[in-house]
Amino acid sequence: MGAGGYSVPMLKPPSTYSGQAKVIAIVGPTSSGKSSLGVLLAKKFNGEIISADSRQVYRGLNIGTGKISKKEMRGIPHYLLDVVSPKKQFNADDFVRLARNACSSILQKARMPIVVGGTGFYVDALLGRITLPNVPPNAALRAQLEKKSAAQLFAMLKNLDPRRVKTVEPKHKRRLIRAIEIAKALGKSPPYRTSDVEYDVLWIGLNPKNLKQKIHARLSARIKSGMIAEAKRLHEAGLSYKRMDELGLEYRYLALYLQKKLTYEQMLEQLERAIGRYAKRQSRWFKRNPEIVWIKSKNEAARFAKKFLS
Repeated sequence: MGAGGYSVPMLKPPSTYSGQAKVIAIVGPTSSGKSSLGVLLAKKFNGEIISADSRQVYRGLNIGTGKISKKEMRGIPHYLLDVVSPKKQFNADDFVRLARNACSSILQKARMPIVVGGTGFYVDALLGRITLPNVPPNAALRAQLEKKSAAQLFAMLKNLDPRRVKTVEPKHKRRLIRAIEIAKALGKSPPYRTSDVEYDVLWIGLNPKNLKQKIHARLSARIKSGMIAEAKRLHEAGLSYKRMDELGLEYRYLALYLQKKLTYEQMLEQLERAIGRYAKRQSRWFKRNPEIVWIKSKNEAARFAKKFLS
């Protein structure tokens, strides 16, 4: 383990790239330090940041999602934060469309796009590792699936697509329904691409060995910063408890607490466990990408980036 406290499941130099537009991707589980590394590399290499987080796209979901603050941005432009109301749905197609526009805008300014985030499906769809499925919504199937519990949907998906079930949040009904919809239409989750990629990507991964402690510390800090009050404000502004449940993790457990279905202690304990499980799913997703350089320290990340850009 290096100075930054990061484990190194795989370490190799970047591949030879073909001259396409270069992009740096910083990935890893929640609480691993991606945002601060993104800002550091953006400062060093004239970069701008595209956030790849499926919940930080929503306005008002700040403390609960651990959204980077203006002060922490240190003047670096960030894209794909606060782009939609939390009352509305936002999916991978929306993300890829907006993120590709952001990439083009950054490249036109002769700056470096740096994609930072833990939503692996979004990152891989943007950077060409997977093809988004061309499966239109099936209203009849969705109506049928809506009647089922998350546990029933999870069991269905496990039978239909064992690969996808390893990476989907087990209690996120909307994502489970969409995954089932795709699996029924295609027979499995979207395939990996092996060619025709628009960008040359340096993949940098963070996976600290002390992640459990980092998750605990980060959750404690967010509670102290007013995460419960934020959830209460969101609900008073019209965000339903049902929608908060759909948004998952922090907002699901905060909604249960605000409805007095959980005590404060139960909410904290169950939420921390859920975040830990989510981090494991994120890690499993990223470990499937052999191009990721798992770094030991921020200095090592900077060295790889310098070599990649030279």
